Amino acid sequence: MRKAFFKVMTELSSRKWISRTTGSFAKSKWSRSLIPWFAKTYGIRLEDAEKSPGDYQSLNEFFTRRLKPGLRPIDLTEKGLVSPVDALITGMGRIEAGTIVNVKGQDYTVEELLNRSPRTVNYRNGYYFVLYLSPTDYHRIHSPISGRILEKEHLPGKVYPVNDFGLRHMPRVLSRNERLVTYMAHPAGEIAVVKVGALNVSSIQYAEGLQDQLNAGDELAYFEFGSTIVLLTETNIFQPLQHLQLGSKVQMGQLLGLLHKEGAPVPPS
Repeated sequence: MRKAFFKVMTELSSRKWISRTTGSFAKSKWSRSLIPWFAKTYGIRLEDAEKSPGDYQSLNEFFTRRLKPGLRPIDLTEKGLVSPVDALITGMGRIEAGTIVNVKGQDYTVEELLNRSPRTVNYRNGYYFVLYLSPTDYHRIHSPISGRILEKEHLPGKVYPVNDFGLRHMPRVLSRNERLVTYMAHPAGEIAVVKVGALNVSSIQYAEGLQDQLNAGDELAYFEFGSTIVLLTETNIFQPLQHLQLGSKVQMGQLLGLLHKEGAPVPPS
């Protein structure tokens, strides 16, 4: 009964206008007074922020804060794929004939996640990570590779929560929520960075002045409030690090594994 109640309430709160209303307040000067409470509630390290709390003009500006230079060193291992965000790994593994298997008890197809893009075929037997950003985390998104942006696509949708409850109990959240997809080219093959919106995410924004050619760690986009990244690699081009597992906490710039051209020797991990 309790679970059914929460599902109904979550369904009712998934309407986009609710997130827009929340986002409007978070961007207003009236929200500025909530910054100390927000930081304390979620254990945010104020000393890591680029500016002092009093210098932010709204809660949203604080939430989308940059960090002080050098706090997230980028692993420059040759052919490396790095985490685009600070996050918890809530899903990872091989894509099986176009299916992302058992993310919190639910399967997803790459086809639905990418909205039947013609590029879907590239990922049928690739690798995936589901990276969850809590309110505590740094919410800017960075390029996971040194490469070129091939295509950007905005997919409208709902704004269900992407926390543990949402992923377990709401149907097909990752493929029903609003998404911003960036396809990138690496010498080894193609990468898709799927940015999934969530409850109270007023928008997902690309970085100002974004260029087509990026280095690993360059700023790509940011979430206005918490959400999830689904990171996909093309078929047979990726070898994950062996120590990574579900529940691992990763930081932006941390090495996730190595890329190699299909048919080439797999590099040691």
